[in-house]
Amino acid sequence: MSEFSPWRFSTAPMMEWSTPATRWLWRQLTQHTLLYTEMVTTGALLNGDQNRFLDFDAAEHPVALQLGGSNPAELAQCAKIGQNWGYDEINLNVGCPSDRVQKGMIGAALMAHSELVKDGMKAMLDAVDIPVTIKHRIGIDDHDSYEFMRDFVGTVAESGCKVFIVHARKAILKGLSPKENREIPPLQYDKVIQLKQDFPDLTIVINGGIKTLDESQHLLDQGLDGVMLGRAAYQDIMVLSEVDQRIFGDSRPTISGHELVERYCHDYIAKQPGPLRHSAKHLMGLFHGVPGGRKFRRYLSENIHKDDADIQVILDALALVAK
Repeated sequence: MSEFSPWRFSTAPMMEWSTPATRWLWRQLTQHTLLYTEMVTTGALLNGDQNRFLDFDAAEHPVALQLGGSNPAELAQCAKIGQNWGYDEINLNVGCPSDRVQKGMIGAALMAHSELVKDGMKAMLDAVDIPVTIKHRIGIDDHDSYEFMRDFVGTVAESGCKVFIVHARKAILKGLSPKENREIPPLQYDKVIQLKQDFPDLTIVINGGIKTLDESQHLLDQGLDGVMLGRAAYQDIMVLSEVDQRIFGDSRPTISGHELVERYCHDYIAKQPGPLRHSAKHLMGLFHGVPGGRKFRRYLSENIHKDDADIQVILDALALVAK
């Protein structure tokens, strides 16, 4: 195993993208990257189908469960469920800006309630033996000064939380969609770097707008403890193919896109119930810039929705791609 921090490199919790299928794909490319689930709300977990929300393949380890909620007792209960399910970490979402989660006092809106967040984090830390971490923005609406974020982190750290994952954009809670909140507020990496300088004993991980391993390494060189890759890891899956070698110094051989697809078909999809499209759609982020890559994606998009589609559809698409 690597001597580096478990948070040195991770993939972000992304709704409809950080699914068990995607996480399985990512794990084939990198053994050291920490993988986060989609956000699961405490209400869904306590009142819904826990198998649906929590089941994952053992191959995904290390994998962290992200929770959305604000009631300390419910968060503690869900954290314990997550630990018992086998997750390696529990993470609290204090970054999602959608109207729906705001109404439930979930996500970025909680940055205005640092004492409540502190209480929730302490309740979870007291309930489990695995790490409990937080993912938040650099600010919300007009509360966007560095001092606001610094004081938020200082308050939450009183809970005993040691790991802060910071999306380096503020969230605008009224007037912007979640998608716009990932693109319009400017990135301010300098604030996250300053946060690490002010809290040297905390683990500070940066997220937001990072697309390449070169960018990732540059941010690590600024003194940050970790980098979390979001949309780039889904839209261009092979960006993760050299993470273990370049970020963790591992000498293991890389695998090709062809080998990844073949493994996915035979070792994962073949064992999954339900229509092919549910698993095959996660392959659309492959073979960018590779001869035949566009044909591969077009063939999939035209055929995976057919009633009789099976893994042969994917293998036929793969035959269109140059090796």
